[in-house]
Amino acid sequence: MPKKHEALGTHILLEFHGCPPDVIRNSDRVEKLFLKAAEISKAHIVKTVFHHFNPHGVSGVVVISESHFAVHTWPEHKFVAIDLFSCSEDLKMEKAIDFLKKELAPKAVSTLRLDRGVL
Repeated sequence: MPKKHEALGTHILLEFHGCPPDVIRNSDRVEKLFLKAAEISKAHIVKTVFHHFNPHGVSGVVVISESHFAVHTWPEHKFVAIDLFSCSEDLKMEKAIDFLKKELAPKAVSTLRLDRGVL
């Protein structure tokens, strides 16, 4: 049986299509959702930076001890790009993802999971 490879981290890229524009254009709301997602995953929050673009769109990152949760929104396209990276096997990433799916209400989701720093 082949030995399972080891990696330094897991990187999950999510694309949410068909999100309600009023939800994803509000930078305060998006920040609160990502802080809650980090909390749900049991991450240790270090710092956040979120920016509202004029006329629309939000970019933000929640830096966690285990790496980061990042988001970029395009309300005019009802699209959200999410980047979750963790170097800890203890984080509950699926719980964070389920929470974000519930709150951002995408009509379609695509997911790419990558092992980073394969040793």
